[in-house]
Amino acid sequence: MIWRAIALVLGLYAPAYAEEIKVAPDTIEARAEGCATCHGASGEGTVDLNFPRIAGKPSGYLFNQLKNFRDGHRSYPPMNYLLAYMHDDYLRELADYFSSQPPRQQSTLEPSMPTDEAGRLLATRGDSKRGIPACVLCHGTRLTGIEPGIPGLIGLSSRYIAAQLVSWRVGTRHASHPDCMHDVAARLSEAQIHAVSSWLAAQPLPVQAGPAAHGAWTPVLACGSQP
Repeated sequence: MIWRAIALVLGLYAPAYAEEIKVAPDTIEARAEGCATCHGASGEGTVDLNFPRIAGKPSGYLFNQLKNFRDGHRSYPPMNYLLAYMHDDYLRELADYFSSQPPRQQSTLEPSMPTDEAGRLLATRGDSKRGIPACVLCHGTRLTGIEPGIPGLIGLSSRYIAAQLVSWRVGTRHASHPDCMHDVAARLSEAQIHAVSSWLAAQPLPVQAGPAAHGAWTPVLACGSQP
């Protein structure tokens, strides 16, 4: 009798219990939802300007950065922990997905600053006295990056750009030898970091906001971060 009662109870609750068990769809969109809190549903960025837009960045660049976080070459504990056990194939799929999303201006354009002219000159001409090449010589004339591994710089917040330059300079972010961005950032003064970051953040994304095609031109610096 008691077994019949148990069976009856289980029979009554089994359908409801089964309905509660939901299996996430096996799609890249579902897997990418783990990135949405910080980077936006399609990688477009959020109101928190500490986290960058990743949509539309070159796939090779995104893949490289995901591996760097996983392998500890780039330090940010939440990302290091999240990616610790992910395989290259999985990271490549994520990189390809976010690279295929249309890039957008991450936030409202930041206002012009008195330092903007100094920032514009650094971005477009560099500083030969300090051995600093212009940003456009490696990141493209539109500063939207180059396939497969050079990221765009405009459309991001000045806070994020400045933080990355400081990270390159102090070594919490680094690449394989030759570490070109460390060499460049080490030559920038605090005032120059502020100026170039502010100017880049004040530039709107062009209509053609994606990275230039691979081979469109050759960057002036050899860099170990290139895939």
